[in-house]
This record gives sequence, structure tokens and C-alpha cells, in this order.
Amino acid sequence: MPKVTVDGIELEVPQGATVLQAAELAGKEIPRFCYHERLSIAGNCRMCLVEVKPGPPKPQASCALPAAEGQEIRTDSAMVKKAREGVMEFLLINHPLDCPICDQGGECDLQDQSVAYGKGGSRYEENKRAVTEKYMGPIVKTTMTRCIHCTRCVRFSEEVAGVEEIGAIGRGEGMEITSYLEGAVHSELSGNVVDLCPVGALTSKPYAFEARPWELTKTLGIDVMDGVGTNIRIDSRGREVLRALPRVNDDVNEEWATDKTRHAVDGLMKRRLDKPYLRKNGKLEEASWNEAFQAIADVKAGSSVAAIAGDLVDCETMYAAKKLLKSMKSDMLEGRQTGLSYDVSNLASVNFNSTIAGIEEADVILLVSTNPRWEASLVNTRIRKAVRKGGAKVFGIGPETDQTYPVEWLGDDMGLLTKLPKAVADALKGAEKPAIILGGGALSIEGAHGATLKLVTKYKLVRDGWNGFNVLHIGASRTGGLMLG
Repeated sequence: MPKVTVDGIELEVPQGATVLQAAELAGKEIPRFCYHERLSIAGNCRMCLVEVKPGPPKPQASCALPAAEGQEIRTDSAMVKKAREGVMEFLLINHPLDCPICDQGGECDLQDQSVAYGKGGSRYEENKRAVTEKYMGPIVKTTMTRCIHCTRCVRFSEEVAGVEEIGAIGRGEGMEITSYLEGAVHSELSGNVVDLCPVGALTSKPYAFEARPWELTKTLGIDVMDGVGTNIRIDSRGREVLRALPRVNDDVNEEWATDKTRHAVDGLMKRRLDKPYLRKNGKLEEASWNEAFQAIADVKAGSSVAAIAGDLVDCETMYAAKKLLKSMKSDMLEGRQTGLSYDVSNLASVNFNSTIAGIEEADVILLVSTNPRWEASLVNTRIRKAVRKGGAKVFGIGPETDQTYPVEWLGDDMGLLTKLPKAVADALKGAEKPAIILGGGALSIEGAHGATLKLVTKYKLVRDGWNGFNVLHIGASRTGGLMLG
């Protein structure tokens, strides 16, 4: 581990760390626009300049410079201060004075850093350039005149989302970021470019001109739109929820959220089912809660009573419903909204045992009648990472779908589970960490769950420190419901 000195503080940094990471380990703040921990290094905004000895007597971009033994790094010298002021002045040359009407106001990196590291005045007297607006779909609002070409959105769409639809055209002052043929961005993760954009070039279209961040009450929560359990922050004003943003959790969603997670909050205000209904004369009619509970209380002892739990119901409610039915001497409980059948002799047979973060370590993955790109987009980004960085091989049984990474589709026949093709069998046998992901499509077919469980022993999917058998649930409360019986 190399030893470096940052502003007089000596410390050891991990092998392969950059100067920027070394400075952060020493507790120093380094401004940046293009650098992001989860994306590749571009080194094109030049905001993270530092002075490094031994080396040329000029500021260097710390995000792209590897930390080496004996380096002396200065983040607070006069040279660094002047260089950052100069870079900020250049970045603001064409940036419009949109702050009063810009949705990024109050949470804008450009605002914060121009105050902290900028000059406080501009010497630029020429005309600013203007860029025509781009269309990127119903979720992303574009004001590309504000763009500083950090290329975070380009790298995200290419590396994480796997949809190469955003890129740069033109050179020099004519450079513009745009979507392919100025069409909508067809990614289920497109909303993340709004969070990534350090200026107001890409903002949220449904949230446009709704509120300022300091007006909002921020409540921590968990997303229920899929089975992943994305960690989110719910921003509300009064009784109205205005937006949902992802929180950082490296074990679950890293710092991404799907578009459904972000924009399903509309349903909390519009067309909301917030009243109970009773069936009278064959038709459902609105009722009060007192009437609804009275109807339940009026059920005669010994009558057949059943309770059905929805996909979004929390475990406490399901437990209370189970207790209520027990008091009515009934055990007819159902939580499988789509008629799926599970073998629940052991909870490990219905869990995602590799864990969401752990699936990145798999070297051979078999998808069984699942489309993780739509059913659990943030699990799909992990599989994509396993393919891109770990060279994992992915095989699929079921209808062919685009998963944003190469998949060798074997056919749409569940009978393949009893006799896998030789190439797949050999790959699973030779793999260090083989994994199977069983989806809802297979669970609706009689015997598919049991046939997949037999593959666990056949291909040693469970080993020391590794369990490669996974069931991908679509409903948020499915696992909780199965645990509660």
C-alpha cells in the first residue's frame, strides 16, 4: 500500500487508489463535476486539480492520477486555488443565469462549487452560446444550454443502464449532448441521469416548477414497486408527496432507482383507492370503514372466510389479517396475486440467496423464465456488472428478451430443466460460483420449482460461503407473506 502525504498528513492508501481518493481519505474535500464513484473516469471537467510532487510544476487532475509511493499532494496551495478559480470561470462562460427559474436551484453542484471555489466575478463579455432543447422522453426535461459536458449521463446510460442512447455530437464550442436521433430514452433507469446531472441541464419533467428543496419534508422509506426494496427518500409538502429519490445502500440499490419507483408517487394523489368497497346486489359500492368492519363482524361463525393480501401490503397488516381469520376459525389465506405455486418446505427455497450485491460475484448464471430487466431492474444492473467486469456467462430459459448484456437463450421449454444442454451443464459444473435465478414465469408452471431445486445438489450450487439458488419475486411483500404463511 503506497504511503502519500496530503497537506502534511501522512497516510497509507489502497493499491490502485487515485490521488482524489487519497485526498478524501485524508478528510480533504475535492470539488468535481465529471468524476463519480460508480462510473468510469472521464477527467474532462478539470475541477479536481491538485498540486503533486514529484511531478511537473502545474496542477493535475486528481481523479485520473494514480496515487504512488512518496507523493506529496497539496489541495490548498495558491496554485491550486488559482487553477480552480480559472476552471470555474471557464465552466461559467456559457452557463446562463437561470438559477431563479432552474429546478436544480438549492441542490446544484455548480452553484455550491462556484460559491466555494469560484472567483466571485466574471471577465467574459462575449455573447453566450445557446443550444436547442432536446427531447428525451416524458421523464427527463432538458435545458441543454446549461450543460457543462461532464458526460455523466452518457457514461451512466452506457455502463450502468446498458442502453447506448445518449452521446455527444460536434466538437469544441459546437459540442452537444443529445439522445440518439433526438428520440425518447428507452431505459427503465433513465430518471437516474437527473440525479447524476451536476447542473440543471437534465431535470425531472413531472416535478418541473413544483417546489424548492428547502420547502420539502424528507422522509426515509422503502420502495414497494418491485421485490428489490430500493431505499428511497420521500419528499413531501403538506399532504402531497412530490417526488421519491434513491438513498445510498450498497447492498441493495447502490444509489439508483427505477423510473417506476420515482414516478409511482403520482398515484398517492390521483385515482387513489382510499375507501373500502362492499358488494351489494352484485356491484361494488363505496362504503365507510365502520360499515366494512361491521360486515366482517357480521360473518357467521363456521362460514367460509378467506383473506387475500395484495402485493404491496406490509407484514404487520398481513399478520393482523391472519390473526383475525384465526379468530373466525379459518385458515384460508392467499398472497400469491398471480397464482404462482411455491415449495415453502424451507424458506431458502424461495429466497434470493446469493444476495443482490452477491450476484455480481457469480461466474455462470442461468435465468429461468425471468426478465430481470423489467421485474427487478436493479438486480439486472448487478448481473450486467458481473458480465462486464467479471466475464460471467449468462444462459436463459424462456422467451428471448433484451437484457442489455449477452444471453445465450436455450428455448422456451421448462422441460430443459430436467436435461440441460451439455454446454450449460459443463459451465455450471466448472463454475466457481454458479447461480440460478428462477422467475415468476416458471413458478406458474407445475413442477418447475421442484425441478430447479434438484439442480442445486446436481451442480453444487450451495458451497462454503456461496449459495447460488435464487427466486426473483415480483411483489414487494411476497417474501414477507411466505414467511408469515
